[in-house]
Amino acid sequence: MSALQAALEEYPAARRALGHKLRLSGRLLQRFVVFAESSGATVITTEIALAWAMQPAEAQPAQWANRLAMVRRLARYCSAIDPQTVVPPPDLLPHRYRRPSSPYVYRDEEITRLIDAAKRLPSTVGLRPQTYATLFGLYAATGMRCNEPLRLDRGDTNLVDGVLTVRDTKFGKSRYVPLHPSTQHALKIYAASRDRSCPNPLSSSFFLSERGMRLTEWAVRWTFVKLSREVGLRGANDSRGPRLHDLRHRLAVTTLLRWYRNGIDVERHLPELATYLGHAHITDTYWYLTATPELLQQALLRAEQSQPESRP
Repeated sequence: MSALQAALEEYPAARRALGHKLRLSGRLLQRFVVFAESSGATVITTEIALAWAMQPAEAQPAQWANRLAMVRRLARYCSAIDPQTVVPPPDLLPHRYRRPSSPYVYRDEEITRLIDAAKRLPSTVGLRPQTYATLFGLYAATGMRCNEPLRLDRGDTNLVDGVLTVRDTKFGKSRYVPLHPSTQHALKIYAASRDRSCPNPLSSSFFLSERGMRLTEWAVRWTFVKLSREVGLRGANDSRGPRLHDLRHRLAVTTLLRWYRNGIDVERHLPELATYLGHAHITDTYWYLTATPELLQQALLRAEQSQPESRP
């Protein structure tokens, strides 16, 4: 076993002991080690790190920067063992993440078309269309991240009180997601139908594939893109367009608009929305105040109304 491969086997354990997950970076770093060894490298150098990080050539600069950052962390670990290891400078591929200029806010009828298309998905036992129709409805109703419903186990879904327990989220925290009664009812219907279609599942997951297994994020995203093209949300060959994640944006934007229109103190209640969405920082939720023209207009009107009248 090469020194690089040995370090890679030790590195994830050390990182996970500190609370890091390394789901994606672990696989990518294995590819880096294979790349480095095939190039004849025995230690990490700036040149080999850059050569690997800047692949594929058509990728976004953010992807290059993320790949290099993964290698830098591995290099820092290796440098404590092998002084020949070079830690690439942090500013070789500078990139600052920029949010999209505005989220896509789905109209109600677009969501209805998407769910109706999911109900027509081909199936051998009838479970697939029910699973995807319910799943897409849950995304729209709760604004959960793509992988959060997929990781729900049956014990995480309290359909008596209407509360979901989302464990070990993006930022390593857990939270409760209260459900609207209509959403609670839809999940009850799905659970009963799921148990009839798949009485002996191979997974404890709440949402099941037709094989009784947990759905993968890749399969859900692929199905979403396929259905988006079918219902006209994307062109037949479009690789870009309204995203699954934009259902989360829609929940945030429509909630804020409803608060403004009902005269609710948005500043006071914004932390509640941040908690519901599982944002680590309230600034992530503040972004929505300027995310759409209508929201920005409402925020400006509220600010003007709160200003004291000037006196001559």
